[in-house]
Amino acid sequence: MIRMLEAQRQPYMGHFATPERYFGNLDPEVAGSLIAASADVALVMDDAGVICDLAFGNEELLSHGYQNWIGKPWAELVTVESRPKVEDLLREANSGHKPRWRHINHSSADGADLPLSYSVISVARKNQSDVERHTVAIGRDLRSSVALQQRLVSAQLSMERDYWRLRHVETRYRLLFQLATEAVLIFDARSGKLEEANPAAYKVLGEEPRRTGWMLADSLDKAGALDYQVMVEEVRANGRAGNLRARLKSDGNELVISASLFRQDSSSHLMVRISSLESQNSEPVSNGKQLLLNVMERAPDAFVVTDLEGRILSANRAFLDLVQLTTEDLARNESLEKWLGRAGVDMNVLISNLRQGGTVRLFATTMRGELGSNSEVEISGVSVTVEPQPCLGFTIRDVGRRLTTDQRNTRELPRSPIQMTELVGRVPLRDIVRETTDLIEQLCIEAALELTKDNRASAAEMLGLSRQSLYVKLRRFGIGDAEAENQVQ
Repeated sequence: MIRMLEAQRQPYMGHFATPERYFGNLDPEVAGSLIAASADVALVMDDAGVICDLAFGNEELLSHGYQNWIGKPWAELVTVESRPKVEDLLREANSGHKPRWRHINHSSADGADLPLSYSVISVARKNQSDVERHTVAIGRDLRSSVALQQRLVSAQLSMERDYWRLRHVETRYRLLFQLATEAVLIFDARSGKLEEANPAAYKVLGEEPRRTGWMLADSLDKAGALDYQVMVEEVRANGRAGNLRARLKSDGNELVISASLFRQDSSSHLMVRISSLESQNSEPVSNGKQLLLNVMERAPDAFVVTDLEGRILSANRAFLDLVQLTTEDLARNESLEKWLGRAGVDMNVLISNLRQGGTVRLFATTMRGELGSNSEVEISGVSVTVEPQPCLGFTIRDVGRRLTTDQRNTRELPRSPIQMTELVGRVPLRDIVRETTDLIEQLCIEAALELTKDNRASAAEMLGLSRQSLYVKLRRFGIGDAEAENQVQ
């Protein structure tokens, strides 16, 4: 009952109601242990702010040498911007103000500041003659909090960069979408209703797409609307479908329609491209394109066009000479793999890379001719999927003459890993390793002989070999005079 009455008389103010009842006769050793356990760092200072004693509740701080703070002013152990805070905390503690927490950064030898949150109180100890006062600073380690704040700031900066990058991408997309000469429409894949269309689409379809709830099938004739629905179902199932020819209901103009599926914001959309069949048929081949075709036909490098499976559709004269054929008809509908050096490997690698990246550059392999010739070649390829007939294009360059003229001296080591990797595919790995090892041994032996003025005994000692082993290697690499070796033996 007495305890209840005392608790009612002294309301809760953020500290103990009757500390004298529980801590009045507290042993100094116990009090020090309580302070050290409740803080990561505890500092005891005199009136001038000089550290007299300290304790670490965080053992990790002991490994940084902070126990050497004793005898030094607290203000000299912190960074420049934290010194005014230290002075404020000491002044408030001496004047009896209510303690508050302040963020203080300590200087560190490794260059990284130690962030601590301090609260300072003044304590008095009665002696026989007077009262001795000290200041106690309780510190909490803020490194984990600072690390989280830095991660938060980094995440915010990264989000802002991503946001602005997306804004730039959207701006470029809008510009291209509006300036494209091909009619492009975006539909909701589930309902089939129009979401967006560019000016070229209104030019082809008129003003009908501006009606609320308009769908492309509404503007097509009966047969075209049914075929369009079938194409949409195929796109939903497979992601793409073949081109569709349909007529407009209004003027009977025949259109070529293609569609593909894409996902954005957890929803599916259809991108439909429309072009007039009359404009496609009436568009002549420009002079520039005709010149390009003529140059490719007469180019010294082989050029071949295949379907998506690698079957040849067209090839120029240089390709026919490379594979030793007389006419293009003999190559048409044949797989390009028939003449590649590594059957079952090279063509699969080329097609796989083209499907993933769209282009392949300087793929090293060999080409076999019908009459038994073999040529070292480099193949560059491109995948063209936006045309009515998707295809693959390959440029094949004979590099056999280049390899012959650029062949390095047998006494010269490869100058870079790239030059070593150029041999991959042409020479087995075990041969590359063996020849490289032999070349290094030969160069080391020649260097040792040169340094020792052709003294075989000294050269063997320098290389860590016996003289007999050195003579065996000399005969193996054809270095020196065999008769001279026998005389030395």
